Amino acid sequence: MKKSLKARNNDIANTSRQMEILSNGIFADGKLPTFATKIKETNQLPLRPKKLEILQINLGYMCNQVCEHCHVDAGPDRKEIMTLETMNQCLEVIKKTEAHTLDLTGGAPEMNPNFRWFVEEASKAGIKDFIVRSNLTIIRANKKYYDLPDFFKKHNVHVVSSMPHWTRGKTDKQRGNGVFDKSIKALQELNAIGYGLEGSDLKLDLVYNPSGAFLPGDQMALENDFKKALKTEFDIDFHSLFAITNLPISRFLDYLIASENYEDYMVSLVDAYNPAAVENLMCTNTLSISWDGWLYDCDFNQMLNLKVASKVKHISDYNEELLQNRNIIINQHCYGCTAGAGSSCQGVVA
Repeated sequence: MKKSLKARNNDIANTSRQMEILSNGIFADGKLPTFATKIKETNQLPLRPKKLEILQINLGYMCNQVCEHCHVDAGPDRKEIMTLETMNQCLEVIKKTEAHTLDLTGGAPEMNPNFRWFVEEASKAGIKDFIVRSNLTIIRANKKYYDLPDFFKKHNVHVVSSMPHWTRGKTDKQRGNGVFDKSIKALQELNAIGYGLEGSDLKLDLVYNPSGAFLPGDQMALENDFKKALKTEFDIDFHSLFAITNLPISRFLDYLIASENYEDYMVSLVDAYNPAAVENLMCTNTLSISWDGWLYDCDFNQMLNLKVASKVKHISDYNEELLQNRNIIINQHCYGCTAGAGSSCQGVVA
């Protein structure tokens, strides 16, 4: 299995190096407008938060997969894991916030040794939509995970799962050999207990992101293709498909540079810029919390180590009123969320 960029001591694993690339080159010499320049043209600068609706908590960067374009640079060799102390600080915030959605992510969040305890405690707080972002293969990775579908059902967890394609070749190319077959098995197990079925309250959504240096196609058309293929070939049902644009950070940035596609991809993002997508960017209604409790405007800013522009920067000092009175930190990677119909952890935004 491949190692993470961090384990390989890859230059791109350094967030300051990523920021250097994004801030210079074709943006520094004026060939392309910076994201700040672009949103200023439509009077959307500074970007400000709206009502907080979603708390997205990263339980750790450890994962059983090493996917080609992972913006987290997750993998088995990543040891960053949220502690019980930080989880308890998160729980205090969950109990007080008016945010209606809790979104647990990773890595593979299920690999955190206190994952089940945290889900059980957080589920008591009355969150309306309790999301766990699962890579599916974790359910088949080890016997200790085999009961995850039943655990999810018990706590009415909304399962959002990565699924690069409905074919084995494209899925395994992006996520590793054997991933497709394990993913299919996991989806069938989720279906068997009621997940993803028409009329079921057990929500099962899939996430698609392109396998190369191009933007995703129309989300609804992709959803229809996925549903038809997975139903015909494997009798699998799911509710919705989220099409997410690959952002030029971490492993995908490394891929773009290695394949000499970086400049062309950034041109594609800028050309596809849609000012209407800015209105509903996830950073305006979401707060991202890292495994060690630091606060970020979004999951992508977390991976670039761009902490919130607020006196309150850590979950231990959480103050929602102060956090709402901040400017959102932006850079050129934000073009990925505003290209075409826009992109967020919940799919298109415009």
